[in-house]
Amino acid sequence: MNYVIGIGEALFDCLPEGRKLGGAPANFAYHVSQFGLNGCAISAIGDDELGEEIVETFEKVHLNHILPRVEQPTGTVKVTLDSKGVPQYDICLGVAWDNIPLTDEMLRVARNAEAICFGSLAQRSETSRKTIHAFLDAAPKQALRVFDINLRQQWYTAEVIAESLGRANVLKINDEELDVVATMLLGVPTLPGQLIAEDPDKTRAVCRDLIAKYDLQMLILTCGAIGSYVFTADEESYVPTPKVQVADTVGAGDSFTATFVAQLLLGKTMREAHKKAVEVSAFVCTQHGAMPVLPHSLRG
Repeated sequence: MNYVIGIGEALFDCLPEGRKLGGAPANFAYHVSQFGLNGCAISAIGDDELGEEIVETFEKVHLNHILPRVEQPTGTVKVTLDSKGVPQYDICLGVAWDNIPLTDEMLRVARNAEAICFGSLAQRSETSRKTIHAFLDAAPKQALRVFDINLRQQWYTAEVIAESLGRANVLKINDEELDVVATMLLGVPTLPGQLIAEDPDKTRAVCRDLIAKYDLQMLILTCGAIGSYVFTADEESYVPTPKVQVADTVGAGDSFTATFVAQLLLGKTMREAHKKAVEVSAFVCTQHGAMPVLPHSLRG
């Protein structure tokens, strides 16, 4: 059996309307599974009620999971939303997903991976970082390795980003993160109050420089309400963002990544995958929480 894996944080987003299961890699695995692929969420949970709730939720939606129990508590994040539904995160320290142990079961799944999605947040701790690196190193060479960078608060370094790009063949990044990475890794100067993504020519140049420097197959750039791009060394796709009634944007980017990867694995072209990813992420923005059920019209 081949797997499409999200490895890293699995946690509860504590939203104004209540607690919702989330964590970027877990969101990715969940959404991939909605397209009929063997999604698998890998993280760690505490020996507590929240951990049990994560297991029960994944089993209810038939999502494969590897969730070793550790002595630290299951992770939670306090999420506040601005007037446009854009989240701000207060991420707790010393939680289970900071302490993901490498297991034989994980290595078995890694050897059967079609695609792996990982980010920077779970790499804030040495334990989880080593597990993620070992997992990636055990995967087949032809597997897609998607670094969905997800910079949060102060929980990243230039070293972690560079090491992750060295293990990835696809980078997913948003417009604000592009400024950080361009400055950190390429030495590109940025202007206060002006994003690189506001200048299309500079955007293309920076993205293609990252592709060349880290030998990436693709770079996915999301720019909120403006639209999104997918770049390869010699191709470019742009799709504007649909206007929808936003409930919140929690998990929308994860659903974009998952849909894009799923469509590629199902044989769609880059442009077809991009279009579907935009449609799905727009729908997720109209729902509360990161893991809504997709309508059948979006799964085809």
